[in-house]
Amino acid sequence: MKNKPTVIDLFCGCGGLSYGFIEAGYDVLLGIDHWKDAIVTFKNTHRNAKGIVADLFKESPEEISKQTGIKNVDVIIGGPPCQGFSIAGKRIIDDERNQLYKSFVNFVDYYQPKVFLMENVPNIVSMGKGVVRDNIIEDFEQLGYTVVYKVLLASEYGVPQNRRRAFFVGTKKNKEFIFPKPTNENQVNTKDAISDLPEKSLVDGINYKTGPKSEYQKLIRGNSNGIYNHEITNHSEQTTSIISLVPDGGNYKDLPDELRKTRNVNIAWTRLNSKKPSFTIDTGHRHHFHYKYNRVPTVRESARIQSFPDTFIFLGSKTSQYKQVGNAVPPILANVLAKEIKKYL
Repeated sequence: MKNKPTVIDLFCGCGGLSYGFIEAGYDVLLGIDHWKDAIVTFKNTHRNAKGIVADLFKESPEEISKQTGIKNVDVIIGGPPCQGFSIAGKRIIDDERNQLYKSFVNFVDYYQPKVFLMENVPNIVSMGKGVVRDNIIEDFEQLGYTVVYKVLLASEYGVPQNRRRAFFVGTKKNKEFIFPKPTNENQVNTKDAISDLPEKSLVDGINYKTGPKSEYQKLIRGNSNGIYNHEITNHSEQTTSIISLVPDGGNYKDLPDELRKTRNVNIAWTRLNSKKPSFTIDTGHRHHFHYKYNRVPTVRESARIQSFPDTFIFLGSKTSQYKQVGNAVPPILANVLAKEIKKYL
């Protein structure tokens, strides 16, 4: 691990963001999240890192430093939940809901890393007519960072998913971070991502039944010895028969009138489109179906769409695994950013 830049991942979840950094040659020292299930998976997939269950609403950087023995770090990354921001006038006010974001700021203040990367929902940029964005920039500028932000689309960086996320990157010495340009001319589609995975459930660790059917599958299998987390969901006969009427890439509009209203959400009865990147993988709301099979994607199929390698095994209940996958930053996108950040270290 000598000379590798060091990383702390705050609000790490199962570790999609930090996994991208590991693949780019960083040494992830620590991941912190308040959700125990996510930390169990994090520890299992980040072998050299400490993973601790802690509420960053209550724990200070000083306490964490004392507890872990980590005194210095090169990069701090993470995605504090900011959906609940409360604003008054032109300020983020000292409301309880803002404290998790403030906790991220406090860690950066305490450790003074060379670079930080903060990830969030795209509308953080426009929230309160830009008040939140401007406050974020100002908070970090006061700590001596040059801050830039951008909303990136994952499918432009090799991820088979049209997922938009906002990233704020702060650097020192007045060097302004330049976001990487899109890396792929041809987007990876859903079929490229999951067509080698079968219709039925598989026992964890079973060997692949076929060779990889795309360059992406070759990449994502890596040196994996088998398939994990491929347990299908058994739907009711009614659900199966309704979804069988929807074509590849179709949705409720393809159904007869009397069936359209069987689920009162406009995303219901949507099939993935085999020829396009997937829409955003959520945390398991069960409205999106496989482009070919009459069922929702498995955890492994969802993980593929999120660009997790097959060696990344999710632990916990199936519901918990779906949530871990859905909450994560796609590792391939994280990896592209991590490589670019290296130039600033």
